[in-house]
Amino acid sequence: MKNLPIGIQSFRNLRGGDFLYVDKTEHIYNLIQSGRVYFLSRPRRFGKSLLISTMDELFSGNREIFEGLYIYDKWNWGEANPVIRIDFGNGDYRSPELLKETMLNNLKINAEKFGIKFENQNPSNQFSELIAKAHQKTGRTVALLIDEYDKPILDVIEDNELAKSNKEALHAFYQVIKASDDHLRFVFLTGISKFSGLSVFSALNNLNDISLNGKYAAICGYTQEELENNFTEYIEATAPKFNYTRQQLLDAIKKQYDGYTWDGKTSVYNPYSTLLFFYNAKMANYWFSTGTPTFLIKMIQRDGIDKIDGLFISEPMFEESFKSYDPAMFNESKLPLLFQTGYLTIKSIIRDGEETRYILGMPNYEVRKSFSNGILTACAGNAFDTVQILSIKIRSAIDNCRADILTQELTALFAQIPYDLHIDKEAYYHSLFLLLFTMLGFEVIGELHTNRGRIDAVLELGKKAIVTEIKYSKSASVKALTDNALKQIKDKKYYESFLSKFSGKSAGKQIIFMGIGFRTGKGREKLRLGCKINVMKPKPSVSLRATARAMTKSI
Repeated sequence: MKNLPIGIQSFRNLRGGDFLYVDKTEHIYNLIQSGRVYFLSRPRRFGKSLLISTMDELFSGNREIFEGLYIYDKWNWGEANPVIRIDFGNGDYRSPELLKETMLNNLKINAEKFGIKFENQNPSNQFSELIAKAHQKTGRTVALLIDEYDKPILDVIEDNELAKSNKEALHAFYQVIKASDDHLRFVFLTGISKFSGLSVFSALNNLNDISLNGKYAAICGYTQEELENNFTEYIEATAPKFNYTRQQLLDAIKKQYDGYTWDGKTSVYNPYSTLLFFYNAKMANYWFSTGTPTFLIKMIQRDGIDKIDGLFISEPMFEESFKSYDPAMFNESKLPLLFQTGYLTIKSIIRDGEETRYILGMPNYEVRKSFSNGILTACAGNAFDTVQILSIKIRSAIDNCRADILTQELTALFAQIPYDLHIDKEAYYHSLFLLLFTMLGFEVIGELHTNRGRIDAVLELGKKAIVTEIKYSKSASVKALTDNALKQIKDKKYYESFLSKFSGKSAGKQIIFMGIGFRTGKGREKLRLGCKINVMKPKPSVSLRATARAMTKSI
């Protein structure tokens, strides 16, 4: 078996070390043939740096390391171009001086490659000199490759003043690109976020943002076909270790690491997690563990958990609202940044005439569970181990439809949350409830629209679909709240959405109605909650609609 290229970002090292390479050169060839100036946004550890390195070797004319790949017999190897490669991936950006130092170091490395001496000390002026002189010295126009262009802003996103300062410095630096157009053969920038207002986007009229372009949806990450064709030996070797068939293993990997889409159609696996899974033969949360969303955790600790309710709500969003991002808006909206950083992805696209809207959601089980764990850890602090134990008991209560035990365990769970994080809002309890059940492994859909109203939450796991209504009050009794919750499910016939889904071959699955009531007074000691559960278990001999009618009469 070929070696797994874990942590390798150099195309030359990858090809020279007999490492497994999923061929992306067809995408690169089509890209170069159809334009000159591009931007690509993808989450961290998705192969952006390897893509840049591949382009570097290609424009440098290093034919031998492309043998056997799509582009090998299609590229004009006799016309190499000088390559300027700027990498902001490694640097300290906690002050303007440190950012300037990183810029100058990048420029120095490239200048030495061409034997260029600078006449200026300013980074922007040196950048302009570098491009022009590289063209003059070689007689060929330059391929400019910039990796992680936005890291100096992302690393300080919580510090408004420093983020603004770094953005202004980058703005001046990137302005050079437009002025150097006559010297440039090709320009390619990668990053995580598309920050509005930067000159690279506002000044370059011909820049093509391919981040959401379906033609390049699989330029990073592995498609299902690529996974099965390139990892055949690893799949066959790994399946017996889990006592799985080949198909069972593929299903498990797909649930855990697949689900990222940028066009609503082409789904790709997280390459970093997929490689580590095969290397360790262990299902774990590899990508998430390399860097939690600390900006979100700190926001929750400051503003309260109710602020993230939108993570679970499938509200349609216009492209403009999440494609680009203004760091000055960080304290008002996290969803655009969560999409760009990979914690949310495009689940579907709604096209109505000239209007296009996007449904966002968490991509897979790795992100959903780890994200919930991170936030609950922030809320519960040192009590998180207790929270995990309680969570296991809560899942058992759901499995056995024991509302009394569920009430008891949820009450114990909420007792672990520090008093100063409690907020007298329904959104707070709603968000915490959704996070908890995400951590338990349920497929969570919040605020699901039907033709009769909006369901607070639908929780799906295996043979269960739990239609849930959450009620909150400072005065009404818990019994009244749970009764009203179940009555709303009945009156608005929320269960109808699942009748066809659980018919035919799916007969025998359970549809559970669950009402949750929260009552608060002054202080956490006054918190009361209750749960009521009714079960609809369709039988093959009885129609689902008849079962539903009988069920609602008993509520």
